[in-house]
Amino acid sequence: MANPCARQRASHALCGPEAGKFRLGRGGIAIMLRRFSPHQAAPGQTMTTVNNSPTVVPGAPVLGSWRTPVLIIGFGCLIGMMSFGPRSTLGFFLTPLSSANYWGRDVFAFALALQNLLWGIGQPLAGMIADRFGTARVLSAGALMYATGLALMAHANSAPLLDISAGALIGFGLAGCSFNLLLAAFGKLLPPHWRSRAFGFGTAAGSFGQFLYSPVAVALMDAFGWQTTLTIFAATMLAIVPLSSALVTPPAAKIKEAAPQSLRQALGEAFAHRSYILLVLGYFTCGFQLAFITVHMPSYLIDRGLTATIGGWTLATIGLFNIVGSMTSGWLGDRMPKRYLLSFIYFTRAAAILAFISFPVTEYTCLLFGAVMGLMWLSTVPPTNGIIALIFGTRWLTTLAGFAFFSHQVGGFLGVWLGGIVFDRTGSYDPVWWLAILFGVLSALINMPIVEKPVLRAAPVPA
Repeated sequence: MANPCARQRASHALCGPEAGKFRLGRGGIAIMLRRFSPHQAAPGQTMTTVNNSPTVVPGAPVLGSWRTPVLIIGFGCLIGMMSFGPRSTLGFFLTPLSSANYWGRDVFAFALALQNLLWGIGQPLAGMIADRFGTARVLSAGALMYATGLALMAHANSAPLLDISAGALIGFGLAGCSFNLLLAAFGKLLPPHWRSRAFGFGTAAGSFGQFLYSPVAVALMDAFGWQTTLTIFAATMLAIVPLSSALVTPPAAKIKEAAPQSLRQALGEAFAHRSYILLVLGYFTCGFQLAFITVHMPSYLIDRGLTATIGGWTLATIGLFNIVGSMTSGWLGDRMPKRYLLSFIYFTRAAAILAFISFPVTEYTCLLFGAVMGLMWLSTVPPTNGIIALIFGTRWLTTLAGFAFFSHQVGGFLGVWLGGIVFDRTGSYDPVWWLAILFGVLSALINMPIVEKPVLRAAPVPA
């Protein structure tokens, strides 16, 4: 009779054509077990591991389910495109909305800074709810809040109403339906060998939304006005509700683990882990740079004598090239240390910004800057989520990625807000550009010492 207390080792479960195969080896002898294995998942279940101990996750998609990996990624990418697109165009509304209400740029900048901050605050909360009760409900609620915020923003005639619509409603709405929840759902629903590529596709979809919506926003504003444009964008957000049905994830209560871990334990483990802290600190820079450029780039170019159309095509170029950058980042994440990839991205961004502000601003330099920044734009997301999943597993991935994203959005808050404050007081964005360069270099250095290894947890031993 086998000793129930004996230590066992199991390989990570395989999906797809390798399902049902386990490789056990000792002394160079390998045995391939095919067809049936006592650890093989039953229909309707997928196997994973916690510290190399197999667990069964009920409700995960399997071969034959309508929710195939391709469909999950496809629907998720559509949601990512529709949620990120309108948000990336809000900088185009700074000038017309401020002029219509006789505001300085600081009023609009504060509302969008508040949006970034509340998006960051709401992200871990949305992650906790999604981890406990499933992702689809959170996506639907976030889309409804987002749509309401855009519709109210079209009629904002006071600073408080702008803060409520563009700030609070859109901020919390983004927390509920942005790519962060999508990537975490991919991590839960897809086999491990799909994850890094899926993270890249999901991030690229948001970039495609930026590429698509930026020129569309300019065209709609020219044809129908900025208020009608916001209303149209609000209507498109409602399509996220039916699309979210493909991303239903099992609640945490239904996930059985060899080493169960509560939310409190997961947070304590993460915030005591040096690599997680470094990752969170580095993510601050990503938010600072992206939010500042997204909101203030159109006005910055107008101040330099260029048209709003050039601003639209610059942001569209960023979105277009980040499709390539995000997918490449996901692909490279499977082939090189993710910390080195992050360091390279942050350093390249700093160098691109330095070059951009060091030469005269023309149509060509704008598009070149958009192309280089686009390759690095959201390319931090796949390796960041990949490192979190690698170190801590996927059960609380949405929550832990949400706390990392909070740091990102604190940076975004400061980038947007400081941009407005500094410009109104000095008439120039130059101090904020130099801060973006400094933060990029610091983040490149901060990510270097990250250790990409799973945490060791004590597994329960049977009596």
